[in-house]
Amino acid sequence: MDQTAAALADAPGMAFSTATDIGASSAGDWLTLLKPRVVVLVVFTGLVGLLVAPGHLNPVLALTAVLCIAVAAGAAGAINMWYDRDIDAKMRRTAKRPIPAGRIAPGQALGFGVTLAIFSVLLMGLATNTVAAGLLAGSIAFYVFVYTMWLKRRTPQNIVIGGAAGAFPPLIGWAAVTGGVDVLPLLLFAIVFVWTPPHFWSLSLWAHGDYERAGVPMLPVVAGARATRRQVMIYTALLAPLGVMPWALHLAGPLYGAAAVALGGWFLFGAWRVLRDRQDGAGRSLTHDAPAKALFRYSLLYLFVLFGALAVDRLLAGWIG
Repeated sequence: MDQTAAALADAPGMAFSTATDIGASSAGDWLTLLKPRVVVLVVFTGLVGLLVAPGHLNPVLALTAVLCIAVAAGAAGAINMWYDRDIDAKMRRTAKRPIPAGRIAPGQALGFGVTLAIFSVLLMGLATNTVAAGLLAGSIAFYVFVYTMWLKRRTPQNIVIGGAAGAFPPLIGWAAVTGGVDVLPLLLFAIVFVWTPPHFWSLSLWAHGDYERAGVPMLPVVAGARATRRQVMIYTALLAPLGVMPWALHLAGPLYGAAAVALGGWFLFGAWRVLRDRQDGAGRSLTHDAPAKALFRYSLLYLFVLFGALAVDRLLAGWIG
């Protein structure tokens, strides 16, 4: 039995904890399992997709749709933590998460995540329509099976392809109102998709030691910091004009256009600073405010402000109209 437990503990995605290893979990531990910081961004982009969609959705049903997006994102995060508990235990940033720290049993976390995932999809279908429910189910499946179980441990392109999982919420919010998709939500999907690589690669530049210890083939670990900095610059150069496209195609007004130009320009400047930096992760602590860390922080602000500007732009257009 001891040999079996040891073998399971060493297997990828199969870290093992016995009943005696599990301490008392708190409500905060279960909340942490849902990755609330990620959920906030996912919910916000989904809410914007819902707000800018043409048509009307009963406020109670709209709130239910947003809740379903939040629960689904949390469910995917919980399943991700269940599968990645072995590598989480090796990384400083994640070692204190509830499962590797022994406060929640792996089986409990998996059951929790699967239950929430099923509940969110069924409720979305009942509250809105099957298109929104199908997109919600697809986003969960993509994050769990394509990104977490297939790509993350196998290729440095894990973030590029896996970024599609986080780009679904605007589509889901739009579909909850309209029952379909259109050009604007597809552009919002593309913006989040292209935003994801510079966002995560800037993180991995100053935290690459964690990924190296865990054996995760993030781009800085496989190709080095120099190649990663170039890729950050390339994707940011694609993102800046892409962010302006809703205005250029007359799908958003001048307020959004001005915000997109300013935000994209500053993102480019931050990426240029990262490209010029030659010391990412070279003896720096995780608290050092290197250009890569500064860009990671700004990338979060970029997406919040860009999507917020779109929502405000549509609201003002409605009032003027």
